[in-house]
Amino acid sequence: MVAIRVIREEGADVSVPLPSYETLGAAGADVRANLPEGASIFLEPGQRALVPTGLRIEIPAGYEVQVRPRSGLALKHGITLPNTPGTIDSDYRGPLGVIVMNAGQDRFEVTHGERIAQLIVAPVVQATFELTENLGETERGSGGFGSTGRG
Repeated sequence: MVAIRVIREEGADVSVPLPSYETLGAAGADVRANLPEGASIFLEPGQRALVPTGLRIEIPAGYEVQVRPRSGLALKHGITLPNTPGTIDSDYRGPLGVIVMNAGQDRFEVTHGERIAQLIVAPVVQATFELTENLGETERGSGGFGSTGRG
């Protein structure tokens, strides 16, 4: 198991739980909005906002944290993350904010303490990029978008 160290931002509500896995088989840990007392964020259709979590995290070298939408919010309300998956690098130590977008048809209220996204801890492999004259041949070749069938 990988340990992610967490600190709370100054002024964050300490009653808001840390990211947590809601079931034993969950791949993602739910992270919550940590808003000023009594505040909400209202998202009109098509609007996006940076939702604070009140947290800063320390990710071990060789790992990243991916930020992904919660499927229930996506299905029921059209709430998504426009940069999915968002990546938090192991050397970032700033505030953890989640870019939330309303792709639905109705106004949506993000409330204090609400689960807004899920965090996936994943290993990272870094590569070297080498300039070459040719690339190896494959059956697919340079066929792009939709070249292997419908969609």
